[in-house]
Amino acid sequence: MTAEITIRLRRVEFNRAIAAADIAAISALLSPDVIMITGTDSAVVSGRKAQLHAWKREFSAKPRMVYTRTTDTITASAVEPIAMEHGHWRGLADGEGVPAASETYAAKWRQNSGVWLLVAEIFVTLG
Repeated sequence: MTAEITIRLRRVEFNRAIAAADIAAISALLSPDVIMITGTDSAVVSGRKAQLHAWKREFSAKPRMVYTRTTDTITASAVEPIAMEHGHWRGLADGEGVPAASETYAAKWRQNSGVWLLVAEIFVTLG
């Protein structure tokens, strides 16, 4: 399976994990030293443990936001086991049909021991 197909499938797994509030499934997609820069306040969430803590807090919020990331493009490196994903995202509050926040993201993936893991994500909130 190509890097692009595998990463697209991993992104679908991540979206399902967010929708199901499945911390274990999210953990399996993140590298230990993953970095996330949030879309609105540009907070830096550094490391798997910190990101899982942020997701737990997010899942307990009322109303709960459900985020969906949609991949537009994936570019795999020809020289390293890494790839860059670009796409758009949206956050919907439970029961709402209109996004509360949305726009673009970029994600860096690295293949380690045959498994593609997220190493960095940056989100921008424009809508």
